[in-house]
Amino acid sequence: MKSLFKTVALITFFSALTRVAGFLFRIYLSRAIGAESLGLYQVAFSIFMVLLTIVSSGLPLIISRMSAGFRAKKEGKKESSLVSVALIFSVVISVILCLIILLFKNLFSGLFTDARCIEILIVLLPSLVFSAVYSVFRGALWGQNNYFALCITELFEQVFRIFVCVLVIGSTLSAIENATSVAWSLTIACLASMLFVVILFFFYGGKMSKPTKQIFKPLLRQSTPITGIRVAGSFIQPLMALIIPARLSAIGYTASQAMSIYGIAVGMTVPLLFVPTTLIGSLSTALIPDMSAAMAQNDNAHIEKRVRSSIIFSLFISCLFVPVYLALGEQAGIFLYDNALSGTLLASAAWVLIPLGITNITSALLNSLGMEIKSFINFFIGAIFMFFALWFLPSLIGINALVYGMGVSYLVTAILNTIMLKRKIKGPLNILKPLAKLILIIVPVAALTSFVASICGHIFPLFFTLVIGGIVAVVSFMLLCSVFNVVDIHSIIVMTKNKFNIKRIKFLKLKRATHKK
Repeated sequence: MKSLFKTVALITFFSALTRVAGFLFRIYLSRAIGAESLGLYQVAFSIFMVLLTIVSSGLPLIISRMSAGFRAKKEGKKESSLVSVALIFSVVISVILCLIILLFKNLFSGLFTDARCIEILIVLLPSLVFSAVYSVFRGALWGQNNYFALCITELFEQVFRIFVCVLVIGSTLSAIENATSVAWSLTIACLASMLFVVILFFFYGGKMSKPTKQIFKPLLRQSTPITGIRVAGSFIQPLMALIIPARLSAIGYTASQAMSIYGIAVGMTVPLLFVPTTLIGSLSTALIPDMSAAMAQNDNAHIEKRVRSSIIFSLFISCLFVPVYLALGEQAGIFLYDNALSGTLLASAAWVLIPLGITNITSALLNSLGMEIKSFINFFIGAIFMFFALWFLPSLIGINALVYGMGVSYLVTAILNTIMLKRKIKGPLNILKPLAKLILIIVPVAALTSFVASICGHIFPLFFTLVIGGIVAVVSFMLLCSVFNVVDIHSIIVMTKNKFNIKRIKFLKLKRATHKK
């Protein structure tokens, strides 16, 4: 159990570092290249992500499973042959996809609202081959339980990409030149991370041997369903990238304006909506082995307890951010991106955090319980509602159609996931009462935060206004949660204090033992 906790802590720590670096990089990027360049890049990148999902979505997981199995049985030759087979398979697929894009360049160019996006996609194509190699060796390291190597490669890629991007972009470049430079930075970073993970693989004793047909069949059979599900899900982003600019253009925006607005919404506002999922994601990572163990032991009481407590925790984290975004969204957009529209969209999208949080945790719970396909079906049903909103609402509310489309999509998915979990555990989840309390708490907290921020705005610079407003929102939210018994703050404080005292006692004992020596 301790090793599991350490593993989760390690992954969470490096994941947080990588996400923070990526988030700061996105802020820098939006300021350095502008909304139009960011929009062009996002559209091309959304298509690239579909290709990347085909190449590498299912392989790392299956390689890790098979590799761990061979290692447990001490079948070293099969393990090393697995790496060779997977490498050949993934590289061939990636090269074929690159050739398809290059040979049918004109056809793919016609899919984009702005034809310039195809140039960016072509620059990204080498990344597909590099990522194919990277995913194989990453899966092999995963099978060896080498989580440190896994985490450090992701952080390395993010940091290296930021370094390269800062060097290649410039304020004197045009929108397409800047977007292309960002694409080149990703390609170079993927090359560097590929070389890095290969070096780590052999450094930690990894081996490759002659590929065999006996390995290829089970690898293909096990990875295909997972890849199929994830590829289907990955089409959501490129469809959004095609529909939103097209619908905005249909109501009178120029292609450049439509691309700029799309870049603001997807490149600036949406990433902020996913900030709470960093904390929820850490819980999801810890839940998977915990729930799997409970399933194996038929411990239904433990499963029921984990399901309910996990959903309430996710609701608490999501609702904590809602009043912050409602009251400080516009100021945050100006401070982070120097863009008022991104902040206005953030404030109007604050309510989306609640269904988004429920969807994230319930999807993780369903996956832990072996219900991945049903979870995907729920996601797909929610996506249908979103696309209806994206197609019909822009003529009425413009880019806000994205906000309501996402909100409705996550709401539908959250409801369906919750119903499935209730049926699975065969008992009530008892989350409606805590949810109602949290929603009622949001209203006065948002009003108080907005009032304090408006006063501070006349006295302090924007940064201090955001800090003070954020502190007021968090403290008042926590206090009201304690008053209405949503969260037992006293128990959390006592538990934290006890842990601190235990660590202090251990430190003093170690210090005394060192003195005696």
